[in-house]
Amino acid sequence: MTTPAPFHDLKQKWREGRPTFGAIATIPSIQTVRIMAQTLDWIIVDLEHGPIDLNTAHGMIMATAGTPCTPLVRITANEPWLAKAPMDFGAMGINFPMINSADDAYKAARSLRYPTQGERLWGPFHAPFRWNVGMPDYMARADDSMICMITIEHIDAVNRIGEIMATPGIDIAVIGVGDLATSIGKRGQPGDPEVQALVAKAEAGILKSGVPLGGAALNAEMGNTMIERGYVALALGFDWSLFQRGIAAGFEGIRR
Repeated sequence: MTTPAPFHDLKQKWREGRPTFGAIATIPSIQTVRIMAQTLDWIIVDLEHGPIDLNTAHGMIMATAGTPCTPLVRITANEPWLAKAPMDFGAMGINFPMINSADDAYKAARSLRYPTQGERLWGPFHAPFRWNVGMPDYMARADDSMICMITIEHIDAVNRIGEIMATPGIDIAVIGVGDLATSIGKRGQPGDPEVQALVAKAEAGILKSGVPLGGAALNAEMGNTMIERGYVALALGFDWSLFQRGIAAGFEGIRR
């Protein structure tokens, strides 16, 4: 029996070592997501820090339809009930924050797949409409298509990186440098040598596991360096930071 093709090619690109580029959407706007989705490989709709409710998140996910962009959602905590609704209205993956142990990673991975691979409850009433398929087709492809994105952003996670990355079902691990710095009392100091040493340790553990590596690249030089180090999922910024950079670029050379 032939396995149905997944709804997107992100995992295939990552397996081949091909970099992909995305952004984190914090502004509750269908229109801004539609604009970004024309050129990005993936967008994370941020329910952790952004003022976005579920109804707006649904619209933002739907705004990626007809584009090459895969919609993901970041939730506020590693809880299956928080992951359930975004998947059921079309998100093709969940970004789980603060994964600090193998138990955390196992819980996250299991929440994305239906039994027997996981513990996701049935009820994807709106997801098939986003992907323009019937319910049987969605159900046949959902488990293999869903992306379990975990965030390594605490010193405890770095110290347990081996056991975390040995957990089955993780599709990509991203390093959150800001929270990692905060966890050792160096908030706002991502370039501190101690923070960078932790980042290097996390990178090594993730790459050794064979799980794809992701992180934030805030400029071209940083992005190219990260690609050379093995990153394949690069967030180019938040929607608000991209707007700020675009506005600043618009003023370049203008005498005020």
